[in-house]
Amino acid sequence: MKKEYVMGNGAIALGALAAGINLVSGYPGTPSSEIIETISKYKQGTIHVEWSVNEKAAMEVAASASYSGARTLVTMKQVGLNVASDPLMSLAYVGVKGGMVIVSADDPGPISSQTEQDTRMFASFCRIPVFDPSSPEEAFTMIQDAFDYSEKYHTPVLFRPTTRVCHAYASVEISETTSPRQYEGFIKDSGKWVIFPRLSFANHAMIEKRNPQIGKDFSTYSGNTVEGSGNKAVFTGGISYAYAKEYLKDYPDVKLCKISTPYPFPEDFALKCLEGVDEVLCFEELSPFLESELLKLVGTHNLPIRIYGKITGHIAASGENSADYAAQVLRSFLGHFVANSGIDSSDAPTLPMRPPVLCAGCPHRASFYAVKKAMEGRKSYFCGDIGCYTLGNAMPLDMVDTCLCMGAGITMAQGFHWTDPESTCFAFVGDSTFFASGMTGVVNAIYNEADMVLCVLDNSTTAMTGHQPHPGTGRNMMGHIVDKISIEKILEGMGVCKIVTVDPLDFAKSVHAVKECASQKGVKAIIFKSPCIAISKPDKQMQISDKCIQCKKCIREIGCPALITVDGKVAIDPGLCTGCGLCSQICPVNAIGGDTHE
Repeated sequence: MKKEYVMGNGAIALGALAAGINLVSGYPGTPSSEIIETISKYKQGTIHVEWSVNEKAAMEVAASASYSGARTLVTMKQVGLNVASDPLMSLAYVGVKGGMVIVSADDPGPISSQTEQDTRMFASFCRIPVFDPSSPEEAFTMIQDAFDYSEKYHTPVLFRPTTRVCHAYASVEISETTSPRQYEGFIKDSGKWVIFPRLSFANHAMIEKRNPQIGKDFSTYSGNTVEGSGNKAVFTGGISYAYAKEYLKDYPDVKLCKISTPYPFPEDFALKCLEGVDEVLCFEELSPFLESELLKLVGTHNLPIRIYGKITGHIAASGENSADYAAQVLRSFLGHFVANSGIDSSDAPTLPMRPPVLCAGCPHRASFYAVKKAMEGRKSYFCGDIGCYTLGNAMPLDMVDTCLCMGAGITMAQGFHWTDPESTCFAFVGDSTFFASGMTGVVNAIYNEADMVLCVLDNSTTAMTGHQPHPGTGRNMMGHIVDKISIEKILEGMGVCKIVTVDPLDFAKSVHAVKECASQKGVKAIIFKSPCIAISKPDKQMQISDKCIQCKKCIREIGCPALITVDGKVAIDPGLCTGCGLCSQICPVNAIGGDTHE
């Protein structure tokens, strides 16, 4: 045995390896991305590891492997679970043979997501169990338990770490050697593995009968704990348990009840916790899940207990919890919710605002600026997507009018065309997102005769989530060099009427390409191809000469962080400039030089 100091995601990965997994699939998404990367680093034997093209594909690859008896892990963030929900809902009815655990990392805040959705609610909707770890150490052991429960009840199991668990660090003790489990292989049985209405009806009834039994089983699970005693109780789980425990360490007369398996709810355990209790505070993030379960339990058993939480307005309805917030609400709870009983933070300094921005030298900035200048004076709609390029919405670019979910920009541009045919409609999508969820929208546009310009911002990586490979990069997670899948050839095969590939850092050619495509009817595509500045930096930095007239056009129009003012004069921050050369191409007096486009 040896100790490893790892991130929470690393602890989840090492726990899965200790459980003897055979196959891992997923799609990158903060805060979950490092799980697969850690498995790829530490795996031994014949474990298959892949970044799938999207979460739906990942779920389906793992499903068939689980039908074969293999232990499988699927990873994604909470919004990725929406993409995977189609196979998951059916998989919950069909069941599995080998243990199958789906990590859906929630993002309270949200810190880097579109939504604050709660995977515990998804577990209830799917009718499958969910585990809720409160620390990296617990996540390491708990995910091994999750595989055991999956196989015991022949069901996929959800595993719900949150951002603060995923990104915390801790030491875990691991074996020097781990190896994948042996498995039986797939045994054909169409009465079990082929989903039909009759089978679904029978299995739904089985699930409803089974889940209360899982709840009883969970009531004896070691991860569900109670500390302290008294007539007040705090029910919590996940990272909120750590915050509550920190405050309540000096209050042994308050019961601290941790629920690590929120669904199916461990009712017998909860009832024991409620013995002798008059008041309960449910301290949890996102949905009032524990609060709702306790309200049902108290009502069913006619218990004279008051339940406080999000529903009653005593806990914030949204956002993530913190140690300071735990102290505030727990102090109020112990004082019967006395007003103004929280911690006085009036003298605390204000945290600096750090809005996200495109990196200095990011080719996406040049792509957006080229479209903006080419479309000056024309009514246009700019539909964005999920990725670094969402930041094209920031001033002074202001080039993202909509952003809904991955791939939606392509189809939303079509909706704008049909409601406003005189406008020019653009859709921006990244190369990884194009493969993940963009191709269907392009086919829809061609089939329905839409008029739009697709802008593929191809920086040859999955940049926002940590530079993972994708089908267009020429390598995969097994370490193999594979054929790059050409976006241009895909678009050509679909029937896109005009396809132009251009380097966005060549401003004049980019503007020309945009004007050329915008002047034609039908579905057109511009592939703005230039590598991510974080992995491929130019050799030269820009310099400002004495010819500068201080018009500040460079600062005013492109918003590059490397362009600053010093004593009121335009300057270039040498610590940030990457030498992309965009500023030199828009300077009206050619006062900026040093690039490759002089």
